[in-house]
Amino acid sequence: MLGDEGVKVVRLPARSPNLNAYPERSSGSARRECLSKVIPLGDRHLRHILKQYTDHDHVGRPYQGLDNRLLRPELATNDTGPVRRRERLGGVLNFYSRAA
Repeated sequence: MLGDEGVKVVRLPARSPNLNAYPERSSGSARRECLSKVIPLGDRHLRHILKQYTDHDHVGRPYQGLDNRLLRPELATNDTGPVRRRERLGGVLNFYSRAA
């Protein structure tokens, strides 16, 4: 599947998760927060689920390593107004923002 998309696969030694700490954390988070709650019905559906999760991860979730700031703050709304909740993937992921 990865080779068809032009991705070069690099084999790592067995039982060495710390070699790829960032990708392991990212794929683990996607699996725990999203894929454990949704059953993909095919390749297209899986791509849609992962796209929704990536959008949620980059826009709607603060990062502790960035002092609880958003990864893409330019897409955030203002600091006044009532808080609104927007669902992604039928409520599996939630995005909270302030109304303008």
